[in-house]
Amino acid sequence: MTAHKEGDPTTLNRLYGRAKGKALRAGQQDLVDNLLPQIAVPAEGPVTAKRLFGDDRPLHFEIGFGGGEHMAFRADLLPDHGFIGAEPFVNGVAQALVHVKEGGLANVRIQHGDALDVLARVPDGALSFVYLLHPDPWPKARHAKRRMMNDGPVEMIAAKLKPGGEFRFGTDHPVYVEHALMVMQRHAEAFEWLCNGPADFLNRPGGWPETRYEAKARRLGHEVWYFRYRRR
Repeated sequence: MTAHKEGDPTTLNRLYGRAKGKALRAGQQDLVDNLLPQIAVPAEGPVTAKRLFGDDRPLHFEIGFGGGEHMAFRADLLPDHGFIGAEPFVNGVAQALVHVKEGGLANVRIQHGDALDVLARVPDGALSFVYLLHPDPWPKARHAKRRMMNDGPVEMIAAKLKPGGEFRFGTDHPVYVEHALMVMQRHAEAFEWLCNGPADFLNRPGGWPETRYEAKARRLGHEVWYFRYRRR
């Protein structure tokens, strides 16, 4: 596969970026070995609230949850909702499992791997929220096809969200913002941008906690942008 293959993450069928960083601590490795199998998303078949949680509760899906702090915050805030998070970086998965264990979060399921593989198995119209927070910007033009904010993934997100469901996206990368807004404009028939003025994308909305990546961006002096889109 060449770096210049046409398409986007739904057609490349490949995960890019790191899968593993520094060695896990013993306690983290124990959670990966023992807790993760108990709360992992099934490898095959439909991904439904009934199958994962035993009832028809509202479902949230986070694409690339990093260290899991946003997912854990939301899961603790909304204990009657179900949260599905996907992350290919094992160190992030391990940290999320720490949050799950320490918070006693029975309403979280985790995919260690490709988010789109799981999202494709969610029934259309089943999700109440989808989150994409501080994704890898892939700033080089030739790598833009790797960005999750592309037509294929956005079309899939639109299909999986119920009418009135919300897609939340955040980044501190200005090139990614420009690219993402162009992509979302192409899908204006499916999504309504919940924005009445600059304050709506310059200030973090309520119920949206700061992640480690956002905190790092601010330490570096970066501006951070927050976007909310409602499924029409």
